[in-house]
Amino acid sequence: MSEIDIAGVAAAIGDPSRAKVLLALAGGSVLSASALAAEAGVSNSTISGHLAKLLDAKLLTVELDGRHRYYRLATTDVARALEQLALIARPLSVRSLRDDARAKALLRARLCYDHLAGRLGVALMDALLDQGVLAADGSPETYRLSGDGHERLAAFGVEVERLPRRRSTVRYCVDWGEQRHHLAGALGAAVTDRMFALGWLRRGKARRVVHLTDSGREGVASVFGMSVAEI
Repeated sequence: MSEIDIAGVAAAIGDPSRAKVLLALAGGSVLSASALAAEAGVSNSTISGHLAKLLDAKLLTVELDGRHRYYRLATTDVARALEQLALIARPLSVRSLRDDARAKALLRARLCYDHLAGRLGVALMDALLDQGVLAADGSPETYRLSGDGHERLAAFGVEVERLPRRRSTVRYCVDWGEQRHHLAGALGAAVTDRMFALGWLRRGKARRVVHLTDSGREGVASVFGMSVAEI
């Protein structure tokens, strides 16, 4: 096997406009070229070249719907890589009250592709460990479902046996805001989907931002024993 072309991928991500495109899609969105041009702050004619480079680097895939083209991140690993890069990146300067509000909302609760991140995501991971649904092993830590984790999750509405086998059931990301783990993998996606289905989460106006609803606050406290007063 030849050496990995990290430089090629880094060059594709490294342009500020392309980075904005990737981050706009990091919450699992599927967006048109014009929508991505608006996110990146470039013209429709300019965005096509950026999208071509991201497709060539296999960071994006494109879906055709008649004459329309829609873009998404190629894999969950791309979202995971963006989250990890954020750990070592310096924050952008906040230039308006709107930017400040969005930055704070992202830190509070956001989607990392298809699973919950931010303070809320980290609190959920802690609660699953405290409640004995997950158990931690080894150093560096890995996580697994505990003996009664399947039953506890089934009572919540997530049947582990039916989760897709094409990806790991239990994974984690190091949250760039909290510098701690939040739950990823098929289980992280399923729990997040269930929280949306129950009306515990709603999407914010800004890309990737999510909000815990009043019923969500009651639900996570009742089911997971979470204290969300500071979230």
